[in-house]
Amino acid sequence: MPSDIAPGIRLLVGLGNPGREYRDTRHNVGFMLLDRLAARERTEFRVEKSWQAEVARAGDLLLCKPLTYMNLSGQAVRPLSQFYKIEPSQVLVILDDMALPLGKLRFRTSYGQNVLAHSIECAHLAAMMADELGASAKTARRAALLHDIGKAVSHEIEGPHALVGGDLARRHSESEAVAHAMEAHHNEVEPQTVEAVIVQAADALSGARPGARGESLEQYVKRLRDLEGIATRHEGVDKVYAMQAGREIRVMVVPGALDDDGAVLLSHEIAREIEQELEYPGQIKVTVIRESRATDYAR
Repeated sequence: MPSDIAPGIRLLVGLGNPGREYRDTRHNVGFMLLDRLAARERTEFRVEKSWQAEVARAGDLLLCKPLTYMNLSGQAVRPLSQFYKIEPSQVLVILDDMALPLGKLRFRTSYGQNVLAHSIECAHLAAMMADELGASAKTARRAALLHDIGKAVSHEIEGPHALVGGDLARRHSESEAVAHAMEAHHNEVEPQTVEAVIVQAADALSGARPGARGESLEQYVKRLRDLEGIATRHEGVDKVYAMQAGREIRVMVVPGALDDDGAVLLSHEIAREIEQELEYPGQIKVTVIRESRATDYAR
């Protein structure tokens, strides 16, 4: 077997579902790929009833197509790998769905709320609202389930988790409707679909549910005051508003005290001071607004 196919792999498993209704559909992409590999290497599959699978050998590499349904494929893969003494790290599985690190969210929390449990709850809420509004429940459910997936790779990829999640979804062939709803849930991009707004609402409902998050009212108010205090102490600042539960602050400056370049510099300075002085999950958006007005009278 050429080493360029799967270096270091001894067992290549293609997942699919038995039955004519699944033939040549995306659900059987694992089967189709292994069939092409077998044809290329001039080998044939044989049915192994004891392992509930079709098996072929191409050099040192075993090809396996479980004859169970996808969610039962372990019944074929486990005994086969045990018989040939193949370690899990030497098994490569090909399937139609995207391999996103959703399980990592189980170990992430946001103000005491488990992010995986939050994502599942959002999926249920979004599907219910979509059904009521006549929108796509499938799109809303999928986007809500994956809306925080960017947090699972925040240590690997820089940027807002909503945008990172949207890019990740596109790279794994999720629909544009799902990817857009994911990246719009914190208004990093403007929501353009009903499903995107539904995901925003589901996210807010799950986070605001009494008991969902462990932050006390006193801690919450203190955090907002600290944010506003950092911005207020700068010269030329008129008013400061903490928004979106402290995920964004908007700073209004006196037009005569700062020019446009000064407003840009001020946003950078406030952001750096927040990083140095406060502890917070995710990121905080700093927006400096400088308004200029010209007034005259027609007499």
